[in-house]
Amino acid sequence: MSDAGAPAPVIGLEAVHKHYSTGDLDVHALRGIDLRIDAGEFVAIMGPSGSGKTTLLEILGCLSLPTSGRYHLNGRTVDEIDADGLAKLRGEEIGFVFQSFNLLPRLSAVENVELPLSYRGVGRRSRRARALEALARVGLSQRAQHQPTEISGGERQRVAIARALVNHPTLVLADEPTGNLDSATGNEILALLREVHSEGNTVVIVTHDPKIGDQAERRLTIRDGRFERNGEGG
Repeated sequence: MSDAGAPAPVIGLEAVHKHYSTGDLDVHALRGIDLRIDAGEFVAIMGPSGSGKTTLLEILGCLSLPTSGRYHLNGRTVDEIDADGLAKLRGEEIGFVFQSFNLLPRLSAVENVELPLSYRGVGRRSRRARALEALARVGLSQRAQHQPTEISGGERQRVAIARALVNHPTLVLADEPTGNLDSATGNEILALLREVHSEGNTVVIVTHDPKIGDQAERRLTIRDGRFERNGEGG
């Protein structure tokens, strides 16, 4: 996926297929996807429901493996890594932002942000300092001790972004990050993701909304498990 002597891309997919078997049905979710995303890019992957974009996101996030083809993340061949190695890779290289926030309701904002550090065995004091720093980065220092039920939807998504950034990942994956927010709050979250990108992070947004896709530097459209010709991945 890279030229000789050039840096390896953050994301490199080669002829990726993904099949699911459900009873007598064999679902072809992805049909020969090629994709290259270099460090520092801001890319939107768009498509309607059932297009394959969620399956593609799961593969990019190392939550699922291709049925065939190759996925290279920062030069490492993902499908050659065992389950423990994949969990480590996700924790170190990828920050996730979900439509439903995925915050634990009984934990405070700062405790939610600490979770990825806890999984990596970071000490309590260092963990807390880094989580507070991440919350400050998204403008939520004053909400550090609040539980998710005590803050707004937009603030919850900011907490989720802080959690995604706390490990300093090389890749931020956002799945419909404004889907549960009103338009004004959604615009604030998009502005924050653009800021995250401007600081040198590689950001990939998966969305069905063209207005969100327009925020990215590069927009790819997937339909029936393939990129449309005007949105080729490579």
